[in-house]
Amino acid sequence: MITGKTQVVGIIGDPVEHSLSPPMHNAAFKHLKMDCVYVPFHVREENLGSAIEGARSMEIKGLNVTIPHKTGVIPYLDEVDQAAQLIGAVNTIKFTENRAKGYNTDGLGAVKALEEITPVKDKKVVLMGAGGAARALAFQLVLNRISELTIANRTPQKAEELAGDIHSKLKFSPEAIGLEEMELSSTDILINTTSVGMYPHQDHPALVRREQMHPEMVVNDVIYNPLKTNLLKEAESIGAETLNGTKMLIYQGRESFRIWTGVTPPVEVFERSLMRTLR
Repeated sequence: MITGKTQVVGIIGDPVEHSLSPPMHNAAFKHLKMDCVYVPFHVREENLGSAIEGARSMEIKGLNVTIPHKTGVIPYLDEVDQAAQLIGAVNTIKFTENRAKGYNTDGLGAVKALEEITPVKDKKVVLMGAGGAARALAFQLVLNRISELTIANRTPQKAEELAGDIHSKLKFSPEAIGLEEMELSSTDILINTTSVGMYPHQDHPALVRREQMHPEMVVNDVIYNPLKTNLLKEAESIGAETLNGTKMLIYQGRESFRIWTGVTPPVEVFERSLMRTLR
């Protein structure tokens, strides 16, 4: 039951009705018997500053931030943590005593999900895409001390820009190439952060075919709808280990939950709620 004592957290975005976060967080609040509620807020770009000011005024405890506000929200915050500064994007805000601090849990969630299958330290990684998800993942992977990073993108210039930013901030030198230049014979981990294969275009051919892969690699597609993309099907057909985007979503959400409440909810609670919603 929502009362005058119920603490409010939520998510802002445009659009926001597609978000899978409210069911996961509210299931965790119910499981942990916490008097909190998670609410989606549709915020247009021109209203972003007033939305953050309103959240402060109403003593909202925290917000997730989704497309297109992850970069635009930064000027309205008092403080941004190191990972979010490096990435240049915020997906979580914590409000405390008239201060708003920004975090980015996307990369952390993705790497934690990967490390359930394989340690990333000293691994050779090929990352497809150069957008926001790729950016969060690339910085986190470098912070977790991978040995090599290749960024492959349809527009090589964008891959070069991301590689240059990583080099200037972390003194690590990724290789930037076009998608058609990928050579995966020595790759340990292949990650897709593009939208290729996402519903409703799940029949689109995979960016990488089985002939390019090898059985010892791990193939991670950050897409979670469908749960098994054509890329993952190609990888499974040669015996490679695969990972879809659900665990990344779960772990980045759990980290946001911990930032707001100091409590880390059980993985199973988030996972059950997410799978029920996706089905």
